[in-house]
Amino acid sequence: MIRTILGRLAALVPVLFGLCVLSFGLLAMVPGDPVTAMLGLEADPAAIAALRAKYALDDPLVVRFFAWFVHVLVGDLGRSIQTGRSVTAMIGSALVPTLQLGAAAMVVSLLVAIPSGIIAAVRRNTAADLAVSLLALCGLSLPSFWLGILLILGLSISVPLLPSSGYVPFLSDPHAAFSHLVLPALTLGTAMAAATMRMTRAAMIEVLSADYIRTAKAKGMPAWRVVWHHALSNAMLPVLTLVGLQFGQLLGGVVITESVFSWPGIGKLTVDAIFARDYPVVQGAILVTATLFVLINLATDLLYTVLDPRLRSAR
Repeated sequence: MIRTILGRLAALVPVLFGLCVLSFGLLAMVPGDPVTAMLGLEADPAAIAALRAKYALDDPLVVRFFAWFVHVLVGDLGRSIQTGRSVTAMIGSALVPTLQLGAAAMVVSLLVAIPSGIIAAVRRNTAADLAVSLLALCGLSLPSFWLGILLILGLSISVPLLPSSGYVPFLSDPHAAFSHLVLPALTLGTAMAAATMRMTRAAMIEVLSADYIRTAKAKGMPAWRVVWHHALSNAMLPVLTLVGLQFGQLLGGVVITESVFSWPGIGKLTVDAIFARDYPVVQGAILVTATLFVLINLATDLLYTVLDPRLRSAR
């Protein structure tokens, strides 16, 4: 098991280096000049030249990349062109709200998807199964920005139950923090719940048709025990893989939701930096998000190995 973990960690090295190359190279090909965007078209040429020299924008691309990469290795993502603040500090402060929103959306997704998928599988080809399938289809079809706007109109404007935007840290005011978290978590969790619901239903149907399930029923074991103690544990393995992938994708897909609800996370930070042509912030945000995605997938893969005894014995 330790050899497996070390092997997977070693395989991450070229992947993370490739992420650095892509995040730097793709932004280098974007048209436009961040210095001109910052100082304006009528700025003094001397001021433009000084700022370009300060950020080494006139150096060859390869030189700029390796200079940036060396700083990345020690956790220094540079400084924002717009504000002069450390990019690492900006991303660190924005990452906390994003992880908080992602965890809340995941909880919403699992609380809705797992029970609904089990019911749909156990009551296959009934009205309950049809209702769950329709809900899953609606969840997959609704654009997140449209759903977020609907929730704001319904629960913040028409019926003022919850705030429509903003962020409050949990440590400062837990009640206000929870109320601000509900709508964006529902928006993100709905699409995730739809996909997880379909996977849970499919996995449960496959497991419930297995021989050992029929044997357990033939022995007179109660139906709830067969479902919860025998079928569910085996059906959750593919669901776990999907949930891990979804959580990784969620970190990169919060851009729209954070923009709709003015949530000060890494998605909104990235959008603001793109509009301001603040390349160091954009590069840092893309690199951190992609790295988290890779690490979450690795953790999911390793957890899958731990939970499945067949994979443990094969290694």
